[in-house]
Amino acid sequence: MTPTTARTALRLALIATVAASMSACASRPKPAGPAPAAQTAPPPSEPAPSTGAVGESVIPGSERDFVINAGDRVYFDFDSYEVRVDAKPVLEAQAAWLKRYPAVKVRIEGNTDERGTREYNIALGARRANAVRDLLVGQGVGGDRIATVSYGKEQPIDAGSGEEAWARNRNAHTTIVSGAR
Repeated sequence: MTPTTARTALRLALIATVAASMSACASRPKPAGPAPAAQTAPPPSEPAPSTGAVGESVIPGSERDFVINAGDRVYFDFDSYEVRVDAKPVLEAQAAWLKRYPAVKVRIEGNTDERGTREYNIALGARRANAVRDLLVGQGVGGDRIATVSYGKEQPIDAGSGEEAWARNRNAHTTIVSGAR
């Protein structure tokens, strides 16, 4: 290998290293929570069946109906319990759904990513769950229908390690505990 060829190879290797470093540091878009479906709510006495997959009917007032038509999870920024702007339509859809089905009770589960101590993350998860609860109560859902729990970093939905996994694990999950069809 000639000195010129060696220099060219070294330059290419350095350029590749810099490019790889820059792409590793690039910010990734925040994960969006489930998009709410169009909200043309049928009256409670005449519920129109929702559809999931092609040819599959979803029972109105069921857990599946809630997940498909309202969404069951919202996401948070790092070290924050402030409800993000992209989460508000999901929570508004949840509130509308819960008002349509007043016998349903839910539990808001606050979750965090793996960073931080167990104690810190339990506290942050609780603040996230309570922020979601407060927003639902503010939308007219009875507070006695909503329980909260914090799992902190103990129940990740993505076992990976890195910003994409962490972003998915920073969430509040609304789960139905009783009253669904």
